[in-house]
Amino acid sequence: MRANALCILLIGLVAACSDPAAKGQAQTPPADAALLAGPPLPAPARRAPGDAATVKLSFAPIVRRAAPAVVNISSKRVVRQQVDPFWEMFGAGVPRDRVEGSLGSGVIVRSDGVIVTNNHVIEGGQEITVSLSDRREYPARVLLADPRADLAVLKIDAKDLPVLPIDRGEDLQVGDLVLAVGDPFGVGQTVTNGIISALNRSDVGGGAVSSYIQTDAPINPGNSGGALVDMDGDLIGVNSFIVSRSGGSVGVGFAIPGPVVRQVVETALGGGRSVVRPWLGVAGQAVTSEMARTLGLDRPQGLLVADVYPGSPADRAGLHQGDAILAIDGQSINDETSLSFRVGTHRAGDSVTVTYERGQTERTTKATVQPPAATPARDEQTLQGRHPLDGAKVLNLSPAVAIELGGNPFAKGVLVSQITNGLVARTGIRPGDVIRAINGAPVGTVAQLKAALVGGRTWRITVDRGGQQIEASFNL
Repeated sequence: MRANALCILLIGLVAACSDPAAKGQAQTPPADAALLAGPPLPAPARRAPGDAATVKLSFAPIVRRAAPAVVNISSKRVVRQQVDPFWEMFGAGVPRDRVEGSLGSGVIVRSDGVIVTNNHVIEGGQEITVSLSDRREYPARVLLADPRADLAVLKIDAKDLPVLPIDRGEDLQVGDLVLAVGDPFGVGQTVTNGIISALNRSDVGGGAVSSYIQTDAPINPGNSGGALVDMDGDLIGVNSFIVSRSGGSVGVGFAIPGPVVRQVVETALGGGRSVVRPWLGVAGQAVTSEMARTLGLDRPQGLLVADVYPGSPADRAGLHQGDAILAIDGQSINDETSLSFRVGTHRAGDSVTVTYERGQTERTTKATVQPPAATPARDEQTLQGRHPLDGAKVLNLSPAVAIELGGNPFAKGVLVSQITNGLVARTGIRPGDVIRAINGAPVGTVAQLKAALVGGRTWRITVDRGGQQIEASFNL
């Protein structure tokens, strides 16, 4: 990729060094030149570029390779349309079923019909149709949906399909040329070009496990799930979303990087129903300028460790509260999302090199990453009885459960996962709340919570809601 970029630079230098007078003359022909020139010459026949320098004069060879592996995806679902309350009072309103649809793109990653796309393209879809570049259509089934990464793996019954190999993303650089291939607005397959504007974007409001590739290649609605392709014709990312005040492309688009795509696809092909990502077992915050001065760092960088989970890979590797993690395997870390990405793309049991600062001394250690702890066991139950939590579905909170549900893996207590009919519906308790204590006594499991609710007439319930502690009293 770098050699090809050098060829482009050399071609540009040759053009710049040509005779400026001749160049100006070619650009401004005499007014009657068209009359004197005779009939136009036939256009030269198209032919495949013969060498690495020539291929960079056009993106066509790369498009010919990549475009057949990019597909259109349509998803439909039936939803119940609510009735206008005014007509419902007179008994005239009858709920109606309405079909909602979504359009997006996808990429064929295996010749027997394995396709990767964004989860939000097919989420809730009851009927998914894949249209190939040659206009053949196939029904698709979902092998694996991963909402945290916003990826889904589909399967159609077809053979000998063109594929895009997934790049490992090890040599990407800002400034590399890229192509975005997809079906914006349903107009048909479209190719746009740009560059990699930034790497490792982790603070742009997307999924929880990606450090995104940012590109200025135009991406619009319908491009979601499509391919971001490098100059080798490899899939370096799946286009996911844009940042725009108008809703249209303004050159700030984001793609899920190849290593995350590869991990989700491999999990699906291995028969997995969910992606289990290793973790390091630390909580922390990005180092600010003031923190950097205190830690003796020459600039704000790294993640300041606020807590280490007992028995986690970080704990076993000797990391402590107050350490500043600077890099994983030589790749800079600046927040929890980038740390989760770097660690999460490894397999359980892999060893990673952690570079960290302690006492104004830079150190390294090896950590063997593992899936987050799954104890205590989930034990999901619906509570029943004469108490304020009657009708609440609850489960034990472990790091594995918390990460699966997008919560805090260091939280302690019992998680409320659903509110059903019962007294709890009138208490203000919400799904996602964590029950920390009953009448001042901490509860760490569903069994402890049930025991604390029995036999009382007054309950003081302590709830953690998004990091804020709430306390409410109930009398029955």
